[in-house]
Amino acid sequence: MTNTTKKPVKGFTDDEKAAMRERAEELRADKADGEGAVLKKIAEMTEPDRTMAKRLHAIIKADAPTLQPKTWYGMPAYANKDGKVVCFFQSAQKFKSRYATLGFSDMAHLDDGAMWPTTFALKKLTAGEEAKILALVKKATG
Repeated sequence: MTNTTKKPVKGFTDDEKAAMRERAEELRADKADGEGAVLKKIAEMTEPDRTMAKRLHAIIKADAPTLQPKTWYGMPAYANKDGKVVCFFQSAQKFKSRYATLGFSDMAHLDDGAMWPTTFALKKLTAGEEAKILALVKKATG
């Protein structure tokens, strides 16, 4: 008799393994060209994520100049003066999601009571979303 039920997958997915490999490469990479690495990752993205990532990069560079671009697990990220990631952009294609996300680490100063959001889904950027993102980035770095 053949067992037709599938066993649950154990361990990391191929996408998760790829992200870990990217992170290992980032740790060995030249730290001097973080912006070049971020722009390269953005260029590899498909639309509409590429356009959103370019716009987010411009917003963060202009309005949070203390944050330095770098890649983090293969994603565009922005770190504080200590090199700790404050925020990052995850394209939908990264883990085959239906939307991209803008995320904030525990280094971001977004605390608001006992519970607050740290990741935001992005389907497209309009002036309204850009204003919200700008406010979040300013608060995160404040």
